Amino acid sequence: MHNGAGITSADAGLDDISWNVVGQTYKPKLHSANAFIWHAVVPAESFVPPHVHPTQDEWIVMLEGELEVEMGGRTHVAQAGDTVRMPMGEAHGIFNRSGKTATCVFGVAPARKLFDLFIALNGVTDPQELVRLSALHEVDFLPPPDQA
Repeated sequence: MHNGAGITSADAGLDDISWNVVGQTYKPKLHSANAFIWHAVVPAESFVPPHVHPTQDEWIVMLEGELEVEMGGRTHVAQAGDTVRMPMGEAHGIFNRSGKTATCVFGVAPARKLFDLFIALNGVTDPQELVRLSALHEVDFLPPPDQA
């Protein structure tokens, strides 16, 4: 955990950590038992498939660009300055269909096992392995529509 006082500089992650998770660059900014916050660079056409955090609330604060968040049977468009709220237990998928890179700050509370999940997922490209590792860390991916 990195729950001591201090400043995480704009271009760095805690302990200079940077992860490649599903083609996106995540840099942890704050990590305690109560919350985990990370900066994300979300390239055009990248996405996080629909999933559920059964033990955490999640949010996104948009800095630049645009993301589409699918939840509750609707597609919500989030732009710079917007905050996306994804309550515990509600399925959501995050998609950059804008043609441009988006940047944002994600957070979850409580932190639970997500920091450790990102360590495990760094560089993983096999979808089945991503789903398996995520389930071990309290993130449950929904089956693709053709398998539901």
